[in-house]
Amino acid sequence: MRKISIFNIALVCLLLANQACKDNFLEEKTDLAAVKEDDVFKDPILARAYVDYVYGLFLPPNNAQTFVATQDASENGGYSNTFTQTTDELAGETDYNKKWNTISYINNHANKYFGQRMSASVGNNVWTRMKEINVFLEKIDQGGIDEATRNQMKGQLYFWRAFQYFQLVRMYGGVPLVLSSQTPVVGNNEENSVQRSSTAECVAQIVKDLDMAKSLLPGKWDAANWGRITSGAAAALKGRVLLTYASPQFNPNDSRDRWQAAYTANLEAKNLLEQNGFGLFQNGGTANGKAWADLFLTEGSANPEAVIVYGFNNLTSTSGAVKNNGWEQVVRPRALSGSGSISPTKQMLDAFPMLDGKSIDDPSSAYSYDKQKFYKNRDPRFSKTFVFNGALFPYGSGSEYRQWTYYWKNKKGAYISTETQGANASGIYLKKGSDPKASGTSNGGAGFQQSGTDFIELRFAEVILNLAESAIGSDKLTEGLAGIIEIRKRAGLEDKDGSYGLSAAVGSRNKLFGAVINERRLEFAYEGKRFYDLRRWKLFETDSPTAQRIGVKPLNGTRRTGLLITVKNSGTEYIGDLDPLLRDSKSGVPVIERQPTSYPAGIANQDEYLDYLYDNYFTIAEKDDLDPTNGAWTFSWYPQYYFFGLNQTILSTSPYLQQTTGWDSMNGAGTFDPLK
Repeated sequence: MRKISIFNIALVCLLLANQACKDNFLEEKTDLAAVKEDDVFKDPILARAYVDYVYGLFLPPNNAQTFVATQDASENGGYSNTFTQTTDELAGETDYNKKWNTISYINNHANKYFGQRMSASVGNNVWTRMKEINVFLEKIDQGGIDEATRNQMKGQLYFWRAFQYFQLVRMYGGVPLVLSSQTPVVGNNEENSVQRSSTAECVAQIVKDLDMAKSLLPGKWDAANWGRITSGAAAALKGRVLLTYASPQFNPNDSRDRWQAAYTANLEAKNLLEQNGFGLFQNGGTANGKAWADLFLTEGSANPEAVIVYGFNNLTSTSGAVKNNGWEQVVRPRALSGSGSISPTKQMLDAFPMLDGKSIDDPSSAYSYDKQKFYKNRDPRFSKTFVFNGALFPYGSGSEYRQWTYYWKNKKGAYISTETQGANASGIYLKKGSDPKASGTSNGGAGFQQSGTDFIELRFAEVILNLAESAIGSDKLTEGLAGIIEIRKRAGLEDKDGSYGLSAAVGSRNKLFGAVINERRLEFAYEGKRFYDLRRWKLFETDSPTAQRIGVKPLNGTRRTGLLITVKNSGTEYIGDLDPLLRDSKSGVPVIERQPTSYPAGIANQDEYLDYLYDNYFTIAEKDDLDPTNGAWTFSWYPQYYFFGLNQTILSTSPYLQQTTGWDSMNGAGTFDPLK
């Protein structure tokens, strides 16, 4: 986002925990140090600032790695990419994919997001966020603000309370329902000792809050308030909540009633959003996935797909309220002063189908998959998601910039990379969400720092796939298939079998479940969704019955890998101290120039020449050093993680809380059943 919006406001200092504000945030330069807490709820400007402050508690901070980072992987409100690393999207050891001697509440795999007991100190954590929301909902009707304005404000905070509870419930199952503000703990305060409510009670409360938000909020806002929560956003989150509740994680008996409730909610969300101008982003047409790529860079009413969006600006530390998106910087190579720290896996590359929607190992595909030229005739989203060796990775002053990631051996036998300032781990870069006009530098300094690209937390495409999945769950198989096809058609896939590559799944509930989960893997790759999909469908452990049922390979026992592309010459491995494909001012080109001024006979452009290089000068191998290389490390997920145990950080101060079944605690085995 290039302009300041509600998400770009510097976090205004309101009266939290009875602390008076010492900063000015209004154009009138009002001195809020003199404002009394109750006055906030009498003045619409101050009350709106309070609402905007609550938004800020949930939104990613300045320079966050938005696409792969989530808030509920962190204890104190920060954003972390831990959960993305606990999938097939990114490699690396986390607390949730390594072997443990025992599953215990004292270990870090007992997720700490649950937080700690309320204290007098102010921090951005679960229960502080909840307290600030409850304070507002309790007091806003006591002032003199008109009803319409109050209702819009309340609707937004009912949404955020539901959002917070949903984050908790999908982590732990039932949690304490705290619907009124609590006094910070001084000593042992029994008033704040609230037991865990059942999962069913929590889900009912979340739905109640979202229904309230839906009834109070407008279907759309004016341009100045673009990005505020709408009634459609509340309905869409309700659809996500009930879909999760219908999934095998919460619904092991496959209750059709749960699926039907999810279907009803998602259908309502889709209809409500469409009535207010939301829909799939189609600007520019669907050829080669152009519309799909553009949706991440389009703002305001021109982007109907942004149902819940987190805004950023491109301001600098000297020019105003800075809220930069750190995404551009982390995906760009070090050669351009990026950090190159996001390394997609080969497993994700292989997941993208051929152009006709068939998987790369499906013999019925109209296209023959070529391991040597793995990028040819693929789902158009493939080239919009990844940057591979030789692919275009344009930026502001480099519209024809190509990323080269090949290696060769020098005369001492050591591998040398073309990326002289440091290669990323997997030999693959992430293109999704990058701006081809982003400002960067190749002459040192901090490139791509001031990115204003927004992040869409919930896209209209998710509403469609949520509806498709819940339709499949409630035995509306034709409708479910139609939803998946709608997404594939927009992406630019070809329809050669009448079902955009899904003819083998037609009429089969289990195969369609597998198809919709796979479609989410492609459509929402690197958008922070994969971990939750794997978890709610219980697709981690080797003997997962749901994985077998829907035809998905579990993650346990696997390793995430990358691509190692080396240079050969006349069919043998190239060995030399100079880059074999780059012209040297003294020695010329040792093998062949990677971007020549003229091409061999029969080759018309650089893309055709790239095919020529892959056919004749590149050797492709699997790069298996992304995950730990000490010993026989493989991905290890434990069934207890489907409902995390409470960590000792909360149990030590809140012994009245029941521990989750399958976990131990200081008082013995856990007794709280998250399925009730």
